[in-house]
Amino acid sequence: MTVQSAESKVDVLIVGAGPAGVMCANALSLAGVNVRIVDKRDAKVATGQADGIAPRTTEVFQSYGLADRLLREGCPVYMAAFYNPNETGGIELSNRAPDVTAPSARYPFELALHQGAIEAIFLDSMKTRGVEVQRSTRPIEIELSNDAAELVDPTSYPVKVTLERLSLDGAAHHEVVHAKFVLGADGAHSWVRNTFGITMDGEQTDFIWGVLDMVPDTDFPDIRNKSLIHSNNGSCLLVPREAERIRIYIQIADTDVCDPKTGRVDKDRMSPEQLLKVAQKSLIPYTLKPTNGINWWTLYIIGQRVASKFSVHNRVFIAGDACHTHSPKAGQGMNASMNDSHNLAWKLVYVLRGWAPISILSTYESERRKFALDLIAFDKIYAALFSGKPVTKENMNGVSHEQFLKTYQTFGGFTSGIGVHYDRSVLVSENAHPTLVRNMVVGERVAPQNFVRAADSTPYNLQDLLPSDFRFKLLVFTGDFNEPTQTQKVEDLVKSLERPNSFLNKYPRERFDITTISKGNKLEFDYLKVPQLLRPHWSKVLLDDTDVSGTIGGQGYAYYGIPDEGALVVVRPDGYITMITPLDGTDEINKYFAGFMNA
Repeated sequence: MTVQSAESKVDVLIVGAGPAGVMCANALSLAGVNVRIVDKRDAKVATGQADGIAPRTTEVFQSYGLADRLLREGCPVYMAAFYNPNETGGIELSNRAPDVTAPSARYPFELALHQGAIEAIFLDSMKTRGVEVQRSTRPIEIELSNDAAELVDPTSYPVKVTLERLSLDGAAHHEVVHAKFVLGADGAHSWVRNTFGITMDGEQTDFIWGVLDMVPDTDFPDIRNKSLIHSNNGSCLLVPREAERIRIYIQIADTDVCDPKTGRVDKDRMSPEQLLKVAQKSLIPYTLKPTNGINWWTLYIIGQRVASKFSVHNRVFIAGDACHTHSPKAGQGMNASMNDSHNLAWKLVYVLRGWAPISILSTYESERRKFALDLIAFDKIYAALFSGKPVTKENMNGVSHEQFLKTYQTFGGFTSGIGVHYDRSVLVSENAHPTLVRNMVVGERVAPQNFVRAADSTPYNLQDLLPSDFRFKLLVFTGDFNEPTQTQKVEDLVKSLERPNSFLNKYPRERFDITTISKGNKLEFDYLKVPQLLRPHWSKVLLDDTDVSGTIGGQGYAYYGIPDEGALVVVRPDGYITMITPLDGTDEINKYFAGFMNA
C-alpha cells in the first residue's frame, strides 16, 4: 500500500546520514537553516565502518564545540611502529616514529573511534536544535528545474524530490519535497550522483583487503601503537581502538575471495576466521587471537575514483564517498567527507541568508575536487607501497623500509589534514604581500598558538577565537601597541575602518568578528587603551606574552612571522586564511568583500 503525504518545502535536503551528511546537518542547524536529513537505513551505525580522525578534523570539531567528547571517547594514536621481514621468516621491528609528522598540529595524534560514535556526536548536537534523521526513508525521484532565472534566485525551490518512507506495517509513504538545495551524502553507490549521470573517474586497483575488529590477546609489543607490517606472508595494518579493541587491515589474494565468473569480491568466499589466520601468519613469530570473538569484519577492493563534478547548477551537491573513493590505509575517507561538508555548509548559509550570490557555491567544487584529486594521487603511491612485496634477499626490487617511511613522513601534512591549501578564487584573495607574514599562508588554516587575554591573563589558543559561527574574522596584529609609532598606525586603521565605504559599515556588523593581538607585558598592558572598535568585548584583546606560570604562550609573533609593524589577517568562517595585508591595507579588504558579498 502506498500513502501519499502532503508536499513540503525545505531549505536544504540532505540524503544520507553518514559522516558527511550529519556534519552538514549539524552545521546548518547551528545557523538556523531549515534542514532535513533522511537515510534509507532503519538505524544508525552501531560498530565498524570508518574509525580514524586526523588532527585537522579534530581542530574542526573543536571549532564547532564538539572536540571534548571526541577526545574523551576516542583512542589517541601517537606512535607508529614499522615491522619488516627478518632472516628467519618472521617479522621484526625496524623502528618507531611519531604517527603525526605535521609540526603545527594542535592535536599531534590520530584519534581512533568507530564511525557510529563519531556520527552520534553530531546527531546528539543537532537534536538539541530539533533536527533528527528521518530513517527508513529514501529518494525515489528527483527533478531539477531548467529555468535559468529560477536557478539563480536564492529564494526559489528548484529541486523537487519524492521521498519514500517505509513504515513498520510495510506501507510506503510518499512525500514530495521542494528544496532550495540538495546534498547527496549517500555513499560510494550514491543514488543522487547516479541519477544526475555524474561519472566516477578513475580505476579499481588489484589490492583486496579484509578488516577485523577485536579485543586482542597477544604478545605483539606494539599492539597499542599503529603498526605497519610488511611480511613475507603479506601486509597488514594494526590500529589501536577505543574500549581495548584493535582494528586489523589484512591484504589477501584475489583468488581467495573473487568470484571467477564476475571478478567481483564475494564475501561468502571468506570468513572472519580465515582473515584472522592470514593476519596471524603475517605476525609470526608473535601470536594474536580475539578474547571474545570478532566484533566486526568486512572485505573491499581499493577503488581510486573522483566524481567528474561535485554539483549540478550549484543546486544539487555531492559530498564524501559519493564523490571520492580511495583506500582507507591513510585514514582519509571519513576525514575528507566531513571536511567536504565543513567547506560547503558556511557557503550555503551565506547564500540562504542573502549575504552572497549563488555563484560562490562554485568554490565548493573547485576547492574540494582539487583536494580529492590530490588525495587520489597520494593514495595511489601510498596504497601501492603498502600493498607491495617487501625487500628481501630473494626480492631486491621490493618496497624498502626506508622508501616506505620516507613516503609516510613526507606526506604527513597531507594525511593529517594540516597541509590542505585552497587556491585563489573569489573567496581566497591573491597574496599581494607574500613576504609580510612569513608563517601564515593565504589559503591554509590558521595554525594554533597560545596567547594571553590582556584583561585577565588567561591563556587562550587563537584557534578557540575562530569558531565555526559563520562570521569572517579580522585578526589585528598591532605590533607593540604601546610604542608611539604603532599606536598611530592603529589609530589610522580605526579611522579607515570607520569610513562609510569600509566593509564594517557597508555590510551588517554581525558578519564579522574582530580580535586584536598586541605585543606587550601582561603586568603593564592596559587593554582599555585599545580603541573600542578593536575590542568589541573585553575578551577580544590578546597579548603575545606567557601566562602567570611562564609556561604557556609567548613568542606568538615570532611563530607566525608577524613583523614589528603588525599586520591584518582575514580568516574565512571555516578557519582558512583569505587575506593578509599591512595595517594600512583596509582598501584591499574592502575590495575583497565587494567581490562577492551582498549588502
